[in-house]
Amino acid sequence: MSFTQTLDQMKQEFIANTPADVHDEMFRLIREQQESGKVYGLQEGQKAKDFTLKNSLGESVNLYDELSKGPVVLTFYRGGWCPFCNMQLRSYQKVLPDIEAIGGRLIAVSPQSPDNTLTQREKEELEFEVLSDTNGLTAAAYNILYDVPGYIQDIYLNKFNLDLAEYNATNRWILPISSTFMIDESGIIRSAYIEPDFMKRPDPQEILEQLRRL
Repeated sequence: MSFTQTLDQMKQEFIANTPADVHDEMFRLIREQQESGKVYGLQEGQKAKDFTLKNSLGESVNLYDELSKGPVVLTFYRGGWCPFCNMQLRSYQKVLPDIEAIGGRLIAVSPQSPDNTLTQREKEELEFEVLSDTNGLTAAAYNILYDVPGYIQDIYLNKFNLDLAEYNATNRWILPISSTFMIDESGIIRSAYIEPDFMKRPDPQEILEQLRRL
């Protein structure tokens, strides 16, 4: 089964296994973001914003330091509680040897707390850098941060028993729009995948093809 087919299957299972009012509200958020007219994310040709964030071991990782070693695939995801995010990261782990063979590096960023990042990294056996952007400052710099609306907060709290502010160790309900940026060694964004629909992610094979073209 291809990456896209797996995502489609997960979407159908999500719809089948959640009450209609829950997935209707999820799709409402996606639709509102898609139809807002707002241009999300840094775009191809722009300079990537530098940042320093902590990894799962509490070590500082700086983007431009990583770029000095090769191009970077930078992906922003919602958190370890999101099955679509976990599927994406597992799929990227499978092609990590190919990414590194090309000379690239993979960095994943979410707003979750370092403790939850460590748990996720160990559970999913991820061997690339997984960083915590707990206050959302890096996601904001990449123009993909949003405040979770009240009707979605209600679903997470009352349907999924998930307090995002607590999970992310912050006092705000924030999430990034799922995004993946290909950044060359000079710090220029060579491609940008920014998708409000959290059930869609870039295929790892497409990432490899783009890396080879850098």
